[in-house]
Parts: sequence; structure tokens; C-alpha cells
Amino acid sequence: MPPKAVFSEEKNPRGIPKAPFIADVEEYLGGSDAEVEGPLKAFQDALAKYRFMDSNLAQRKQTLEEKIPDIKKTLDMVEYLHERKEGKKSADEADDDLDDDLDDTDAPKQPLKVTFELNDTLLAEAELEDTDEVYLWLGANVMLSYKIPEAIKLLRSKLTTAQTSLEQVVEDLEFLREQLTIMEVNTARVYNWDVKRRRERREQEDARHAQEVH
Repeated sequence: MPPKAVFSEEKNPRGIPKAPFIADVEEYLGGSDAEVEGPLKAFQDALAKYRFMDSNLAQRKQTLEEKIPDIKKTLDMVEYLHERKEGKKSADEADDDLDDDLDDTDAPKQPLKVTFELNDTLLAEAELEDTDEVYLWLGANVMLSYKIPEAIKLLRSKLTTAQTSLEQVVEDLEFLREQLTIMEVNTARVYNWDVKRRRERREQEDARHAQEVH
């Protein structure tokens, strides 16, 4: 009777296979005379695969944790530009309703002053004119212009997607680390079972030799 599969057919929502806990080592291996080298090697291969997935997901988690704040900052800025422009539009419409005979005593609207980060240690100040569009980096050295409402919609979608991805990555990491623990326990149980079997056989051989001598 051959040993059972290393991985269970059960998987998590992202398709990572579950490691079954080996409650009865002898039954799993296929009998008291079963060899353990093959199963132990299969366990080591499974552990290597789990660790590889764990490493990749840990890197993805770090990337998302760095990316999400950047998206939030960009979204906040674009929403501010939108609110500022809409506020000015409302103010201009209110001014049009005033009597033409009134003197224009409104103070000139102040330009928007911002600070740009040119690199980690260099900042520059600039004044922004009112605009209907913004430019967004999409990655891979690609930048596109968007109307402000379209940019807000795009950034909100990207933020939601990134937050969902981060939640899934965290769940997968927790799942993987549980499977790693189970697989390490399985390896130890099979190894200890083999050590015990060898010791019992050696004791039986010693007892048989003692009987033959007498």
C-alpha cells in the first residue's frame, strides 16, 4: 500500500493546497515495513514550496503596504483639487447673481501653493493653476492625463483593489504558516516513528541473539 499524497485536495480560496495532519504514521506510510526516505523527501519538497510561496507573498505584502499610502495621498490631493475647483465655481456663480452696480470688493483668489518631492532629500515649491485634468503615473514609466472626476474614480478603484489584495495576502500568509507548521510536525512524526521502529527491531534482534547463545 503506497503512502498517501503529501497535499490534501482541500485548498484555500487562492488555490494553496492544505497539508493534512498525519494522525497515524504507519497507516499513512502503508504498513509497518514501509520505507520513509521517499515520504520524508516529499515532505521536504512540500516545505520548500510552502516557503517559496511564503517568501513571495511576504514581498507582495510589503509592496502593497508601501503602495496603498501613496494611492491614498494621490487620491486626497486630486479630491482636494476637485473640491477647490467646485468651490470656486460655486463662488463665481454667486458673484454673477450680485447687482451689477455693486463694486467688486472681492479679494483676488490666492493661488494654490504646493511642495513637490524631487527626491528623498530635495523639495521644491510651486504654484498650481486651476485645472480640469491631472497626470497619473500608471507604472512602467507610463503617465496619462485624466479629467479630475475620472482620476478620482480610477484612484478609488485602485485603492479598493489594493486593500482587497492586501487582505487576501495576509490571509494567505497566515494559512501558509499554519501549513508549514503542520508539515514540519508531519516530518518529525515520520522521522520519530522510523527511529522507534529501528530501535524496536534492534532490541528484537538482540533478544533473539541472546536466546540463541543460551
